[in-house]
Amino acid sequence: MIKFEHTLFALPFAFLGAVLAADGLPEWRQVLWITVAMAGARSAAMTFNRIVDRDIDARNPRTANRELPAGKLSLGFAWMFLFVSVGVFLIAAYSLNWLAFALSPVALLSVLGYSYAKRFTAFAHLFLGWALAISPTAAWIAVRGAIDSEVPLLLSLLVLMWTAGFDVLYACQDYEFDKKAGLRSIPARFGIKQSLWIARLFHAQAFVVLLLLYAVTGLGWLALAGVAAVGVLMIYQHTLVKADDLSRMNAAFFTTNAFVSVILFLTFGGAVFLSRT
Repeated sequence: MIKFEHTLFALPFAFLGAVLAADGLPEWRQVLWITVAMAGARSAAMTFNRIVDRDIDARNPRTANRELPAGKLSLGFAWMFLFVSVGVFLIAAYSLNWLAFALSPVALLSVLGYSYAKRFTAFAHLFLGWALAISPTAAWIAVRGAIDSEVPLLLSLLVLMWTAGFDVLYACQDYEFDKKAGLRSIPARFGIKQSLWIARLFHAQAFVVLLLLYAVTGLGWLALAGVAAVGVLMIYQHTLVKADDLSRMNAAFFTTNAFVSVILFLTFGGAVFLSRT
């Protein structure tokens, strides 16, 4: 029900937020509770999405084989797993600091509320971007107990626009179904061809924010190499998907995007340690 590769989208950004906040390696207990919080929040978000979308998933050929509509897992089990995941997340937030715990309801409402967005707005992709974008700023708060720099906000804005871009691409697969089911998405509203250009625009905005992040942090050649690599990957991702051929969507969505987050963590995070030597 919860794919490990989905976690690769946000977890490296959370770790990067923590490394930047600590200007090096955070305390081991901070790393532990950030990881637990991310696992709890991600598990809760994915489970809640599967619960509220189970009837829609059952009617969509692409998702009909998911665990709840296919009967592989019971609805009762899913609800129990959701409550446990929420509890784990709250315990982790409480174990970090008072501000992390005070803001934990905001994070929960964001990651759970996304599941309803496509019932009301074609720009649900930005809601998903917001849900994932919380992670680096939340990790910064976990380490410092405050938002005292523009760095985590830029990193979160980067994640928001990057996520919205690849989610528009992914939603192109459900264009026909979303139109018939009355669900709202950018592809359903604007068509696949225009949506590909909107996704490119979102990713161009993400790259501009990445350049700003590099300029603000001033982390040197290794971080610059990360900026260049991510730019190449973003361009490559869009060469894989064409309006009349979506057959390579999985490569564009899962493989390429997992590399983006990991590359930025390794290059920007590595540059932090290089700057201290």
